Amino acid sequence: MALLFGAIGVLALVSRTGCTGNPNVVGTNGVSEDYPDMDLGMAHRGPHFDVAYSRNVTALVGKTAQLNCRVHDLGNRTVSWIRHRDIHLLTSGRMTYTSDQRFISVHNPHTEDWILKIRFPQRRDSGVYECQVGTTPPIGHRMYLSVVEPLTTILGGPELFINMGSTINLTCVVQHSPEPPPAIRWTHHDEEINYDSPRGGVSVITEKGETTTSHLLVQKAKAPDSGRYTCAPANANPRSVIVHVLSGEHPAAMQHGGQLRLQYPISAVLLSVIVTLTGC
Repeated sequence: MALLFGAIGVLALVSRTGCTGNPNVVGTNGVSEDYPDMDLGMAHRGPHFDVAYSRNVTALVGKTAQLNCRVHDLGNRTVSWIRHRDIHLLTSGRMTYTSDQRFISVHNPHTEDWILKIRFPQRRDSGVYECQVGTTPPIGHRMYLSVVEPLTTILGGPELFINMGSTINLTCVVQHSPEPPPAIRWTHHDEEINYDSPRGGVSVITEKGETTTSHLLVQKAKAPDSGRYTCAPANANPRSVIVHVLSGEHPAAMQHGGQLRLQYPISAVLLSVIVTLTGC
């Protein structure tokens, strides 16, 4: 019964303060900001938050997310987690107060960390979550969870046309990943490319960062080099492109030196006919 009244008290506090009790807000572009403790003059008299270990989190869609709240000198107080989107009490102590079983409260008695674990997170789970301590009045620390889905693209796709004997230059870009992919696998017709094969002239250059770029270079392209190439980052969805190695007539799209050049021979003929007929 005491736990129930404690949970009601937590919700009452959130209802009074709403999401504007802290001067920091989340921008409309979804960029998260740090949320400092609510300063009630009790930072060093009783429970207080260690903000260095209670920070914003970026997680991948479908991969378990964890928000950590470290509370010093907690004593016999209760730690609760609130979702600010709908002012919903998720957990209190180790008890779960939501029918969504993806939310779990985790605490090791030998630590000062209270963890809100979210299994199979989706982009809709992004938002502000607050860790609250049942003091009188309660104190809270807010964090922002950003759930992202990495995006993989191959520049110039889905089809590329190049001249026989030129260099195939495929550029794979991985964006919106909380960390650079540990590895990027290139395949040709679903078989992993061997950079030490007798064919030679095949290499890959990968630049990791906030945006990771991987360049696959195939020199002196031949007809057997045509086909489907796939870029498969370890932490993102794969992306494929169809390469056509041609000799003779050029199609509407040709890749030259890694760039895509568009040609419109048919449009040019039609325009010439129209100009002739109209006498312009």
